[in-house]
Amino acid sequence: MSQPPTGPLTVMLVAAEASGDDRGAGLARALKQRLGDRVRFVGVGGEQMAAEGVASPFDISDISILGLLEGLLAYPRVVRRADETAALAAREKPDVAVLIDSWGFTLRVAQRLRRLAPDLPLIKYVGPQVWATRPGRAKTLAAAVDHLLSIHAFDAPWFEAEGLPVTFVGNSALSIDFSKARPGRLRKAIGAGPGDPILLVMPGSRPGEIARVLPPFEDAVRRLKDERPELHVVVAAASTVADMVKARVAGWSHRAHVIEGEEARHDAMKAATVALACSGTVTTELALAGAPMVIGYRLGPVSAFIVRRMIRTPFITLLNIAADDFVAPEFVQEACTGENLAGDLALRLDDAEFRARQVLAQYAALDKMGRGGPDPSEAAADAVLKLLATRAA
Repeated sequence: MSQPPTGPLTVMLVAAEASGDDRGAGLARALKQRLGDRVRFVGVGGEQMAAEGVASPFDISDISILGLLEGLLAYPRVVRRADETAALAAREKPDVAVLIDSWGFTLRVAQRLRRLAPDLPLIKYVGPQVWATRPGRAKTLAAAVDHLLSIHAFDAPWFEAEGLPVTFVGNSALSIDFSKARPGRLRKAIGAGPGDPILLVMPGSRPGEIARVLPPFEDAVRRLKDERPELHVVVAAASTVADMVKARVAGWSHRAHVIEGEEARHDAMKAATVALACSGTVTTELALAGAPMVIGYRLGPVSAFIVRRMIRTPFITLLNIAADDFVAPEFVQEACTGENLAGDLALRLDDAEFRARQVLAQYAALDKMGRGGPDPSEAAADAVLKLLATRAA
């Protein structure tokens, strides 16, 4: 482990989405374990980072954006929030800034911080997926930050070729500890017996995902419940979109249980007979929990038209990219319909052997992704402190 710098350290952490909030909270905890009261945090984040001492000046839900067209429409708001983040840095004068995921927002923050404080070390935590689409972003990032903390082992060559140093820290989603999860607790809470089937619905963490993905998910649930009245439905609501999800589910014709919080989420992942998930970090978490899943995703039509001409892989889910196969089925854009989703979910609900085979395939993909490696938050904290020590030498 690298030696921390002497004196109090002010760390700026910036995250704009639920997955980034989780990574930021993990990094904050790891730094506090090393530095104790010799570190303080400023920045932007959600509930998890707030619990670790990062007081965000605004709610990150309004900059958690899905789609290219949606990003253009939200551009003035994103610029305003980036300006506010830079103003926070000007007041608090951090010793280092770690910008987590959320490409469009954190890039603008990095550019402002570079102008504001040219000597401030800027670290990007999670790089854009240049191996899948828009490789030019590697050069753009190299011009904006000093170091990249990568969650994929295959990232480094793309960014190092542009002169950006890379440290592979691993994917925090691969290090989730499910040992404290209690599936029986979830079953008791929703009134499900030990053998009752449970469908876990995870519709995303961004407002755009809820607006576009939840309607076909809702249709799939209705179709399944019409044929299987005994099926218990649990909907996990991320903190960034909890009100939207609860309002939508309240109008469903069939009863569903909305859950919030990490403990309930982990219980539900372990209890689920099958999961219906929006593509994203959650698919890795579900695979770790041993939950067979069906994946759906929708962008706006303009965004989808553009992305289809840029994407370089047939898969949208990291699990499938690692396996180079559809170990978990993906239904994207016009294929993401209630009928299609319900059909594949029904296949899994009705066939325990089919579910078991998928779980094994998901585990194999996780191994290719680096399951069982060092804790990413610990590795990220070491990398941050090493960079600061090197600069101070």
